[in-house]
Amino acid sequence: MSNTKKLVVVVTRGFDDERASVAWSVANGGIASGYHVTIFLVSSGADWARKRAVEVARMNPLDPPVKDMIHNIIESGGTIMVCPPCAKVRGYEKEDLMDGVELAGSVAMLAVVSEGAATLTF
Repeated sequence: MSNTKKLVVVVTRGFDDERASVAWSVANGGIASGYHVTIFLVSSGADWARKRAVEVARMNPLDPPVKDMIHNIIESGGTIMVCPPCAKVRGYEKEDLMDGVELAGSVAMLAVVSEGAATLTF
């Protein structure tokens, strides 16, 4: 097991729920605290990974723009995974997703958990 602190944040909420903004904020707090962060987008959370979707999304006016929080995760070496069936049911293919986002299922997310990652779900 690695000595790196790890955090998996499962995001189940999309643009219609402020809890999604909280998830991105907590993930960025993890980065600021030295965690390697993995985001796992499921259900309507998959909408966050669609190209250009984050350009207009701002959930909580007291949080930074979600676009900035997502880009910070990618730029900090974090991982953003989108559940393949959740993407498929929405008609999303790999080319519909933001750069730096991967289609990866629960097995990939659970591999990070098995390395000792703390896990939060929003």
